[in-house]
Amino acid sequence: MNPVALGQSDLRVSPICLGTMTFGEQVDEAEAHRIMDRAVERGVDFFDTAEMYAVPAREATFGATETIIGNWLKARPGMRDQITLASKVAGPSRGMPWIRANAGMSAQDMVQSCDASLKRLQTEVIDLYQIHWPERHVPAFGSMYYDPKKEHSLTPIHEQLQALAGLVRQGKIRHIGLSNETPYGVHEFVRLAEQHGLPRVASTQNPYCLVNRSYENALDETCQRLDVSLLAYSPLAFGLLTGKFDQFAPTEAGAPKDSRIGRYESVQKQRWGRPDALAAARRYNALARQHGMTPVQMALAFCYTKWQVASTIIGVTSAAQLDEDLNAWGTELSPELLTEIDKIRWEMRDPAV
Repeated sequence: MNPVALGQSDLRVSPICLGTMTFGEQVDEAEAHRIMDRAVERGVDFFDTAEMYAVPAREATFGATETIIGNWLKARPGMRDQITLASKVAGPSRGMPWIRANAGMSAQDMVQSCDASLKRLQTEVIDLYQIHWPERHVPAFGSMYYDPKKEHSLTPIHEQLQALAGLVRQGKIRHIGLSNETPYGVHEFVRLAEQHGLPRVASTQNPYCLVNRSYENALDETCQRLDVSLLAYSPLAFGLLTGKFDQFAPTEAGAPKDSRIGRYESVQKQRWGRPDALAAARRYNALARQHGMTPVQMALAFCYTKWQVASTIIGVTSAAQLDEDLNAWGTELSPELLTEIDKIRWEMRDPAV
């Protein structure tokens, strides 16, 4: 895997990124360490985490993922220099008062969160520090429409950039990124950074997979023209595109029964638990099998080979899953198959948006 550049930054990372939100919830520390060791062995040098992880977010596991990564780094002298480490500051509390009690995300909130992440990660600097979700109201996490009546912004984007600039000057972070952003948000962050000589966003981390291609509805043009890279998360749609739920009976909410999605009420109510998302995933999974591939191979190859994607974030619960995901690298999708994929999207659109 040849390294890819993130935006206009000097970051060069592997085109596959290890997502770690399962560490501390589904994955214990010993297995997490084995997964990270294996990832490095296989050429993955880009790790992504967040202050709010593990997922599903609970007060008892808040910060657990960063702590596990920090312990891994401490036990392996020299490893910190071998990887690009990304983390995220949570946006305004979405029913998670253990992250922050106030409604907004002030400059001081961002500084305190960064300091806490550095301590848990046992490192002096975070290579890519991202805003996990916008401070302002946006349609995200299953919400489809922008509603100006729900606007609640307390900290202007300019102030957010100034806070991040302070962290860069102090040597606590190297570059900045966004997550769950919109075309307006990306453009405004870039415009204000260039106008005021503040750090320029290198990337945005947004969902992108066969059942959610909403990134292609204008955000891809924005990022292409502004030179902001996409870090594609949930390429397997929380497991829907692995095929392992195809035979599951749905719950009343539509999510596959006895699955990870079915166990987590919040996820059921959001994009991945929708009946339409499961139905669309079954169509894509069947298409993969018809073309002699596993659903995992086709879904990941779709992300791995799209021009829009700089690095694809994969989350796993075992070293075996990691190997399966990495082995899909190099899989080619024929023009005919891509046409069939687009036909399904035309019929079913983006049910997990």
